[in-house]
Amino acid sequence: MDNTEYFVSINDVSKRLSVPAHTLRYWEKQFPTAIRPVSGAGGRRYYRPETIERLTIIRDLLYKNGLTIAGVKKLIHNGKLPHAASEFAPTVDGGQNVVQPSPDTSQNDLIDTALDFLQTAKQILTNG
Repeated sequence: MDNTEYFVSINDVSKRLSVPAHTLRYWEKQFPTAIRPVSGAGGRRYYRPETIERLTIIRDLLYKNGLTIAGVKKLIHNGKLPHAASEFAPTVDGGQNVVQPSPDTSQNDLIDTALDFLQTAKQILTNG
C-alpha cells in the first residue's frame, strides 16, 4: 500500500461520507481522542483508514440513530465507539426512526440513549 492509498484528504473523506468538510473539522474538535488527522504540507488534513472508520460510525450514530454529540462523547469516553455501530440497530416504526439497542445493552445505556433522544427532540421543538 502506498501513501496515496493510506492517507486520504479531507475532501475525499467528505465525499465518501456525504458530510461537509467543515463538519469533519467540527467533529475533530468535539472528538479529539477519536479523530486525529495527520497534517500535511500547508496544514492539509489527511485521514487514515481507521480514522475514516471511526468517522463513519460517528456519522451513523449522529445522523441515522439520533444520538447527540454528548451521547457520542460518552461512548468514546467509555471505550464503546468501536462497538456502537452494532449496538444500535435503527428500525422504522410508523415512519419515525427509532433506536433499537441490542439485547445486551445495559439499563444505564438505555436510559442515556433515551435522555439523548429527548434532548434532541427538545432542541428540535424549541429551535424549529
